[in-house]
Amino acid sequence: MARVGEARACLAVGVVMRDRSDRLVVLSQNVFPATGTGSLDGFVATEGNRIVAVGPRGDARPYVDAATRVIDAGERTVLPGMTDNHTFFAGWALLSLGCDLSHAHDVRVAIEALLAFAQPLGEGEPVFGHGWNAGDFGPDAASILDEAFPDRPVVAFTADRGTCWMNTAARERYGFSPDECYAEKTWRMMGDYLRDPRMRGLYHQYMRMLNARGITQIKEMTFDDYYGFADVMERMERDDELTVRVSMMSQPVGRGMDLEHGRRMRERFRGPFVSFSGFNRMTDRSIGSGMAELKEPYLDDPGSRCGASVEWGLIEDELEAADDAGFRYSLHCQGDAAVAHVVELYGRCRKGDSGRLLQRHAITDLELADPEDIERLGALGGVCEVYPQIQSLDKKADLLAMVSRKIGPKRFGHYWMRRQMWDAGCKVACGTDLPLMLPSIGEAIYCGCGGHFDDGGTAREENMLTVPEMLLAWTANGAYDCYAEDRLGTLEPGKLADIVVLEADVLHADPADVREVNAALTVSDGRVAYDGLT
Repeated sequence: MARVGEARACLAVGVVMRDRSDRLVVLSQNVFPATGTGSLDGFVATEGNRIVAVGPRGDARPYVDAATRVIDAGERTVLPGMTDNHTFFAGWALLSLGCDLSHAHDVRVAIEALLAFAQPLGEGEPVFGHGWNAGDFGPDAASILDEAFPDRPVVAFTADRGTCWMNTAARERYGFSPDECYAEKTWRMMGDYLRDPRMRGLYHQYMRMLNARGITQIKEMTFDDYYGFADVMERMERDDELTVRVSMMSQPVGRGMDLEHGRRMRERFRGPFVSFSGFNRMTDRSIGSGMAELKEPYLDDPGSRCGASVEWGLIEDELEAADDAGFRYSLHCQGDAAVAHVVELYGRCRKGDSGRLLQRHAITDLELADPEDIERLGALGGVCEVYPQIQSLDKKADLLAMVSRKIGPKRFGHYWMRRQMWDAGCKVACGTDLPLMLPSIGEAIYCGCGGHFDDGGTAREENMLTVPEMLLAWTANGAYDCYAEDRLGTLEPGKLADIVVLEADVLHADPADVREVNAALTVSDGRVAYDGLT
């Protein structure tokens, strides 16, 4: 039965929670409650959308007898629903937005496909596409697109969204180019595609993908005011369509931080599935690009500590205002100087009697960090949102060559310092920067515990987490990062019934052997949202 506060919140936003009548029992030799680092041979029982019992297998009989479904998971690890703490639906949507051009390997075929796709659309309505095979098209592709579409904007992204095919009308309308098609540049386009009625169906695909990977909660970056998509989220919550809980953060790109928007969103979204907690910003960028802010100069550019200026004055002003207004403020940092700067700024924020931050301000990514700054952040009670799968994007030799060129082996010792973050008392949670990576608990263990790269090579194993710690980072700590630890993140009676059965026992396996493991079954709010067992 819902708590009084939750029931009132549901009524406040007009949410009608449909009946959750199932009584599930999940049995496993490896139940991981996420209340510590231990596991048990036991069971989890649910009634409606709540967990009613967790315990040793010998205590399961009364719940098994009353169950509507009993799931014997064998040796598979059972754990709470997982949280991905850094996702972008607006970016993921571009992977399948509009016309599919993946089959088109010359201009003629692609133009025919775009024309056919555009025909049923309204006059002048923008045309979008995905899967563009840029390498198969010649230098005249843009002019040919202009001839076919002289007036209406057309934008088709490559599969990795690294570049796009666009006509002059699109450049004029949206103000970006194929060389700069990242969120901070494409925000004008979001108002067109996020308001497309087909986005609601695409969001269902998004949730199915997440549920199939054991994700039942996300901290979602919503650009500016989300360009109309907040209305869609409100309708889906009202109609009880959501199987992934969403803690929204506004990332300013088209304008500065809008506190009034934040206050409206915080009041508007108080239901069981959608909430709003604050703001997110980029600081520096990657070391490989030369745009990370470093304490010591780049080896290949001794006159530079950062190839692009960071808007520290703006960030400082926004952080102070957000903190005073009771919002969290997360900052994405990759260089050690940027991390140090943010820790110093967080140190000025409001604190409780314990000296720890009142708001759950976070640093995301932390590619390179000084151990002393990690210690300071831990003393503040700061959150570290790490990307445990990040090594999957590189081969070991390629990464080491970049490191040797940019910062050298000594500073490489301070890469991906998850072990130090954990030991310093930071709350370590996991994110993927989706769609940069798709969440995978197996890959998170393979990379973030075993230290593996895409090609199987390893490095910085001393900086990695243990497997139980990694599971805690995805569950209990992820819930904490979304202000949801009172109802999610652990398998305990009274908590909401978000439960995941993994495809294998990851607790007793070598991290090298679990890369492909994902969810075999996902329960969200008492409903089976993904079932790979039947």
